[in-house]
Amino acid sequence: MAQQATNPLAIRTKKNQLDKNQYAKMALLQVWKKEWWRALIPLAIFLLPAAFSFSWWWVAGAVVVTLLFVLIRSAQVMGVTQMEQGNVLFERVSYEIDQRQIMLKRNDREGMALQWDMIDKVTQKNEAYFFYLKGPTAEQLPKGWKGWLAKTFNVPVFLHLPYRIFNSSNDLKMLESMLRRKNFIQAAA
Repeated sequence: MAQQATNPLAIRTKKNQLDKNQYAKMALLQVWKKEWWRALIPLAIFLLPAAFSFSWWWVAGAVVVTLLFVLIRSAQVMGVTQMEQGNVLFERVSYEIDQRQIMLKRNDREGMALQWDMIDKVTQKNEAYFFYLKGPTAEQLPKGWKGWLAKTFNVPVFLHLPYRIFNSSNDLKMLESMLRRKNFIQAAA
């Protein structure tokens, strides 16, 4: 995508590249922290017959089905790193952040703009900012059970901006101020 005119007040960062394996680990950790209880559903359903007529086969079957669920869900999360649409998350880019947009720049001529309304939330963890992108809207999802599956088992898509890529502590303060004004982070008490 062609680059738009640069803003002299924009926050510019050093180039950074997020490794696909590191992204997969972070995404898996987030998914399983939030959805650990979903792995208990197939376990409980397949252990139910063992409550009435105990057999080790029921227990073994419940454990196998639960492990299959965990593996399939984890493969779905890791699949984001293999999709062509997700490649932009793993390229070596610098960021140019201003009031209008977040520009991911490969070089001086090529880049991709993310508008602020495409960001769902921003968190600070482990010396980095995580910018979570919004998922598809109800109109964009398929209808019926496929839409329910897509909505229920969505995968977090995020930009990872470590503090070390910022050129100065003033850039970090400016970004934090900008995020407060846009209501992505709360003001410190």
